[in-house]
Amino acid sequence: MELPLDYGTLRLIWWALLGILLIGFALTDGFDLGVGALLPFVGKTDEERRAVINTVGPTWEGNQVWFILGGGAIFAAWPFVYAVSFSGFYLAMFLVLSALILRPVAFKYRSKRDDPRWRSFWDWALFVGGFVPALVFGVAVGNVLIGAPFRLDDTLRSTYEGSLLGLFTPFSLVCGLLSVTMLVLHGAAWLGVKVERGPIQDRARRIGIVAALLSVVLFAVGGLFVAFGDLGFRIEGAADMGGASNPLRTTVAAAPGAWMDNYGAYPWMIAAPVLGFVGALAALLGLRLKSEPLALTGSSVSALGIISTVGLSMFPFILPSSVDPQSSLTVWNASSSHLTLFIMLVCTIIFLPIVLAYTAWVYRVLWGRSTVAAVRTNPDLY
Repeated sequence: MELPLDYGTLRLIWWALLGILLIGFALTDGFDLGVGALLPFVGKTDEERRAVINTVGPTWEGNQVWFILGGGAIFAAWPFVYAVSFSGFYLAMFLVLSALILRPVAFKYRSKRDDPRWRSFWDWALFVGGFVPALVFGVAVGNVLIGAPFRLDDTLRSTYEGSLLGLFTPFSLVCGLLSVTMLVLHGAAWLGVKVERGPIQDRARRIGIVAALLSVVLFAVGGLFVAFGDLGFRIEGAADMGGASNPLRTTVAAAPGAWMDNYGAYPWMIAAPVLGFVGALAALLGLRLKSEPLALTGSSVSALGIISTVGLSMFPFILPSSVDPQSSLTVWNASSSHLTLFIMLVCTIIFLPIVLAYTAWVYRVLWGRSTVAAVRTNPDLY
C-alpha cells in the first residue's frame, strides 16, 4: 500500500513528536515536581503548606498524562529504544516510579489527620516525589549522552552490562542537578503566579533566584563536558533514512566531540542552547523584579531550550551504546514499521488537539491564586 508520507519523513515527524511530548511533560508536570521539592522550604506553617499544595492540586493528575504519553510514544514508535532503556534502566525506573507513587498518596492522605508529625511526614514524601524524579530524569539524560552500556546480538536481543550505581558519573550528576535546578526554578515561577502575594511567594522567589543562577552555571558546565569531554558518536557513511529497522545495519563509531557536529551542519540549531540560557536569565530577572509572568515565561523557555539542546545535539541518535557503538539506536534504524508510524500519526492528529484543548480549558477554569484564607474555609481543598 502506497502511503502519503515516505518512511524517512514519518520517522523524522515522530522524533519531533517525541521531543514535543517530553517538553510538554517538563512544562506541565515539571512545575508540579518543582513545587513538591520546594514545599518544606516555602511553607512554614500547616496552612501555608496547604496553600502551596493547592497551587498544583487541581491539575497534577492531568499533567502526568504527558509522562504516560511520552512512554507510550517510545513504546509505539521506537520499540527497540523502549525495550533497551526500560529493561536496562529498570532499577532507575523503579526508583522514579516509587517516588511518583508517593505523590498521589501524600496528596490524598496528608490532611486526613491533624497530627503535625503525620502531616510533616507526607510533606517530606511530596518533597521526595518531586526531587527524586527530577534528579533521576536528569541523570538518565546524562547517560543517554554518554551512551548506555548495552549490546545487541545477531538476533537483536539486548544485553545490558551496567548497574544502578554506574549511572552516577560526574557528567550525569551535572545533568541530574541541572534537571533539579531547572524544575525548581519552574516551580518557583509557578508559585509566583499561583500563590497569594506574601511570605510564601517571597521564599519561593529567593530560592528561584538561586536555582536560576545554578541552572545557567550547570548548563554551561554540561556544555563544556559535551564540547571538550570524551562524549559523542558518529554514523560512518550515509545513513539510510528509509531502510529497514535493524540497528546492526548502521556503522557507528565513538567520536569525542561529535555531539557538536550538528551545530556546524545546521547553524540554526544554536537557537536551542541560546534559549536555555536566555530563558533562565529572563526568569532570574522576572524573579528579581517581581514580575510573575516574565519569570514563568522565562523558566518555560529555559526548559524548552535545555531539552531541545539534548535532542538536537544527538540527532539522529536516540540511544547510543557505550560498549558496542555498532548497537546504537537511531531515528533511522530503530523505529516501528512504515504503516504503524502512519496510523499512529493519524491518531495523533485527531486526538492531540483534543487533549490540548481540554488541558487549556481546565487551566482556564481553575485559574486563580491559592490563599491561606481559602484553605481555612473551603472543605474541598487539600
